[in-house]
Amino acid sequence: MFKQKPLAAAVSMAVWSLAALPALAQDAPAVPMQTVEVTGIRASMAKSLAVKRDATANVEVITAEDVGKMPDRNLADSLQRLSGVAVRTDYDEAEKVAMRGTNPDHTLIIFNGHAVSGGDWYISDQLSSSRSTSLSLMPSSVLNQAQVYKTSQANLVDGGLAGTINVTTRKPLAQKERLSGVVNVGAVYADLPGKTTHDIDASMNWKNEAGTFGFIVQGFAQKRMIRRDSVSRFAYPPNSGWDVINTTTMKGITDESLAGTGYKAADLNGVRIPGSMSMEFVEGERDRKGGMFAVQFKPNQDLDVNLTGFHSQLKAPNYGRLNAGAIMSMLLGRQSGQGPYGGAATSVNGQQVFAQIRNPVIVTEKTVFGHELKVLKSADIVYADGTPPQYIGETEGAYRDGAKATSSFLDLDAKYRVNQDLTVKGLLSVTRGVGQTELDQGLTYTRFGTGVSYALGSLYDAPYVQYHGSGPNSYKPQGADGTGFVLTGRNASGAKTVDKEHSLNLDAEYKLDRGWLKSMETGVRYSQHKRDLVRRWPQLRYAALAPNAPTSGFKPWPSDFGDGLDGPGGWDNVSWTMSPEALKAYFEANRTVTSDDWERRAGLEIDMRERQSAAYMMANFEADRLSGNVGVRYVRTQVDSMIPNLVPAGLCTRSRPGEPIVPCPGYPDAITWYHEGSGSFQDANFNPKAGNFFYKKANKHVYTNVLPSLNLRYELDKDMLLRFGASKTLGRQNYNLFAVGYSGPTCGEAGCTIIGPNPNLSPQTSNNLDLAWNWYFAPRAQVGVNVYNSRIKGYPKTGVAGAATIQFVDPRDSQLKDFFVLTSSQQGARIRGIEISYEQPIGNTGFGFTSNVSRAKTKVDDGLPMVGASEWAGNLGGYFENDKISARLVANYRSEYVNSSTAPAPNAASQGKAVINGVTMPVAPTYAAPVTTLAFNASYNLTPNLILSLDATNLTNAKRAYYRYSEEEQQKLDVSGRQYYVNLKYKF
Repeated sequence: MFKQKPLAAAVSMAVWSLAALPALAQDAPAVPMQTVEVTGIRASMAKSLAVKRDATANVEVITAEDVGKMPDRNLADSLQRLSGVAVRTDYDEAEKVAMRGTNPDHTLIIFNGHAVSGGDWYISDQLSSSRSTSLSLMPSSVLNQAQVYKTSQANLVDGGLAGTINVTTRKPLAQKERLSGVVNVGAVYADLPGKTTHDIDASMNWKNEAGTFGFIVQGFAQKRMIRRDSVSRFAYPPNSGWDVINTTTMKGITDESLAGTGYKAADLNGVRIPGSMSMEFVEGERDRKGGMFAVQFKPNQDLDVNLTGFHSQLKAPNYGRLNAGAIMSMLLGRQSGQGPYGGAATSVNGQQVFAQIRNPVIVTEKTVFGHELKVLKSADIVYADGTPPQYIGETEGAYRDGAKATSSFLDLDAKYRVNQDLTVKGLLSVTRGVGQTELDQGLTYTRFGTGVSYALGSLYDAPYVQYHGSGPNSYKPQGADGTGFVLTGRNASGAKTVDKEHSLNLDAEYKLDRGWLKSMETGVRYSQHKRDLVRRWPQLRYAALAPNAPTSGFKPWPSDFGDGLDGPGGWDNVSWTMSPEALKAYFEANRTVTSDDWERRAGLEIDMRERQSAAYMMANFEADRLSGNVGVRYVRTQVDSMIPNLVPAGLCTRSRPGEPIVPCPGYPDAITWYHEGSGSFQDANFNPKAGNFFYKKANKHVYTNVLPSLNLRYELDKDMLLRFGASKTLGRQNYNLFAVGYSGPTCGEAGCTIIGPNPNLSPQTSNNLDLAWNWYFAPRAQVGVNVYNSRIKGYPKTGVAGAATIQFVDPRDSQLKDFFVLTSSQQGARIRGIEISYEQPIGNTGFGFTSNVSRAKTKVDDGLPMVGASEWAGNLGGYFENDKISARLVANYRSEYVNSSTAPAPNAASQGKAVINGVTMPVAPTYAAPVTTLAFNASYNLTPNLILSLDATNLTNAKRAYYRYSEEEQQKLDVSGRQYYVNLKYKF
């Protein structure tokens, strides 16, 4: 299953280095005593190891200099270098951080001790409504230090089920000089889009002569262009993904059509088949601007007051293009599901026509669940000779205008030493994050031809694909010969997610120094959290698609599309698209100004409030070689959500903008002024009774949890430590599981289902055990082994059709029927793991290396894989540094994991069941395949104050592959290109 092997090299190096480690430690030659100030990489490693060594809990640490000497563009890039930390990467920049084999929503990220709200720039993440924090808004330059807590303690903010990351920003009075600063000016070149943009960062620090007052100001403006080339199975239903052959419904598959192949039609039943051979092409930009300030007032040794503010905005308009196939529809004898065709049966002279399978190549796969299945690796999917052109796929473009995200916080913290024994602290914070797409606008064109040939190769190579009888792969309106394209679909919608919180922490520590008991800590915390998601669909003038349809602005895809995907010779990697201007012009010409309320859909909104309160007590103790803490934290969570509920059909009357609102009989709170998809067009009669009507029902739930914790630190000798941690941690459920409305109504022979919330979900809890050993055998060197075990209660089980039902309109016949609600239940899960880390300078040569490897074994009660969990992760880095030159090369590896949005939907298919050839098995999840990335940083001191640096990320242009039941079922393959940064940094 593993195609890339850098991890093996990393482990081998670590093992061989361990064998030589004692000799290196013992044989180092004696040198005369002298005073040397170590800076750069070596200084940051020493500082990070000192913090790790002195900590009572099991922590990993990175410092500002660590980040400055690594090719890291944001905090997630930096954190992925640590043992036990993995990231989700989009367009070659890390965004979401996950710890110890869990999904990112199980890791709590706090800044200066408080939560931070962050928006998502991509619309699917905006809609998923996860608790995970997107760090794409946080440039690495804001970091002073990040401590990753792998074991919990009572005085930590609750919410990190797998762990907590506390990021601290710089303090003015901690700087050496009264006046100092950095100006960093540079450029970034993205090789796939072939464009160069700016990279600017500047900060200044000032403090008075007495060292009692100071401030820091910082600003950044960083822009880079992005592009992603992909091949995939993504398409419109029923063609998206993979399915199985059924000759009962795929009537073109006959013994006659398979003559000469050695197969009979019956042999193909149950064979896995791709629904589409698609290509995707995305372009966009990441324009990040913002700043930070910090003010510190410390008039004496007893009082310390800090005010810190941060704001960042990421503008990320992006344009996605898709050239999709329709293999399943062809075999089922169906037309396009778009526009006037509506998925109806094909018809030639009144007869339904079905595509055939010719020249099949079938292989056997062993699925990730251990079942053996057949896979159709290559074939010709064609209509019978002489059949006029039929539906064979779609081409579309979707421009996401106004896509952006913002994150801001303001915190005030004060520390006062009342006397030599008592110290009190207070922290007041407010934070707000917004993720918004003003308009996701797209047009879809249906393509007509006579067939498609394909051949899937390895997981990491693009497949062969050729379309037949469709004319050139460029825009041509459908002609008399039946070939060409027809405008059949459009979409225009927007989304805005707002997340905000304000909190207050009050803490006190009292020094006892009574034998082994050194101090007692206690504190309280209160926060109010608010989460809103609003969806908008602008009102268009006409129900028909033709008015104002584009007649120009069509252009081919880039000639180098797919060069990094290693497609076979002769594969069809050519397509066409519309310019963003042509696409925007169509919707501007067709849009009607109504009102904000009219454009909304209540059934898809999130409206929730969460009140969190906590109190804790913790004792710190020390006796000879043993030290540690023991404590307990009491947590109360109150969730108030407004859940959209459906009004029975026929009762309410919809009011268009400008018309008086008509009360709904029996439902005075019904929302009758949202269009809910019914529309009011100039070329169609308005039906005020059409569509669904909702009212919002308040739901309130209160949960209480007691979270005990124990951390022990034992000095085996002066350089060797043993740590033990036992704790219970808390992780609150994602917002979309218990606060979203109803969506996705689907009806079939087995009945009707609809996606909906479960407002009764309780928070997840985990009982954790952790044992760590570290040996600091030389300056800036250590080796460590860490084992852990976590038992999770309340892990969400999505895609469950429970006993709950609601009445909803059947989309097939517009009749009101009972729908079973696809929602979430809860179950148990377990994580067991080991982490090994080793770092060391190599004598006095200036060279050194860092390495770590981790393994996390996960198990969920239902036997299905844990979403987002990688079993293996590792880092291997080498560095060199002297007074003039600094260089670092870092490789990062992550093994396969079940891929999803950061907040899996309540109906996530990975929790469902499928029946293939009479055998019941889990529905095929989508796995992200193992990936290794390589990054480089080098800097040269032109003068003591002027530094030239070069950074490069994704040096190998790593392919990111995805698959379903096995690697024989390629689902997607991406490349995003390399990024090169050149900067000139001036220190004063």
